[in-house]
Amino acid sequence: LKDMENLSGSHPAYSITDPKTLVSSVVVASPHSGRQYDSEFLSQSILDDHAIRSSEDAYVDQLIDYVPDLGAPLLTANAPRAFLDLNRSKHELDPALIKGVRSTSQNPRIASGLGIIPRVVANGRSIYRGKLSHSEANRRISFYWEPYHAALSKLLERARGEFGRSILLDMHSMPHEAAMQSGTLRPIPQIVIGDRFGSSADKIIVDKIEALFVAQGFRVARNAPFAGAFMTQNYGRPYLGHHVVQIEIDRSLYLDEQAISLSKEHSAFKHRLKAVLSELISFGGEERAMAAE
Repeated sequence: LKDMENLSGSHPAYSITDPKTLVSSVVVASPHSGRQYDSEFLSQSILDDHAIRSSEDAYVDQLIDYVPDLGAPLLTANAPRAFLDLNRSKHELDPALIKGVRSTSQNPRIASGLGIIPRVVANGRSIYRGKLSHSEANRRISFYWEPYHAALSKLLERARGEFGRSILLDMHSMPHEAAMQSGTLRPIPQIVIGDRFGSSADKIIVDKIEALFVAQGFRVARNAPFAGAFMTQNYGRPYLGHHVVQIEIDRSLYLDEQAISLSKEHSAFKHRLKAVLSELISFGGEERAMAAE
């Protein structure tokens, strides 16, 4: 194995922990588990310190903190989702929140208050009293969104250079209530795999992910109720060797949702999740020999 540039480091927007030895094309990321709420942001909000956390994928970063030990890089957000949503395009500005933004044909995310600068948290609760300046929105994008995505792009390009492909596992958690609204007559899914209906990742990879979760006893669904947002849409280019799969975890598996604290079941769940990710990271290393030929 040749020496690799170690990309470990911390930034206000993110933290990267690189493995000592890179063994896989897999990159694992958690863009919604950031919980560094600065005092200025909290003072702008009408929500209390607990309610503002309700949109967080709380502690997903802790569920996957062993990933570097398995030989893959881990990218986690530091900035919270209520402050800025890294899983949105930087052009998804909400005219109902940002001054000077023209109303255009809005996508459903913006219309519901979930643009790049969210207007609401869970259950539609407003974050702010009034509007934010356009300059404040641009500041957040420049200092948080752009550095995170630059770091992610670097990790994905390195993986493809080393292995001939990259596989981004974009890790999220969903409220148990959302899992119940999967729209199927089958049992409520505990894991929802999103590949934008086959457009963001090769079917072989998605089939492998589903099979490994099923082998660990999880109920799995695809693309309902979550098919993937900006990460899958922007980075998923299977024909160029970039594969992206969004993985949604039912929070009731590991979290007391009301208290936003880890439940007594979280250790057992983490063990099962580690078994899945360990196999996926090994699977992601199988291309090295082919890439070298």
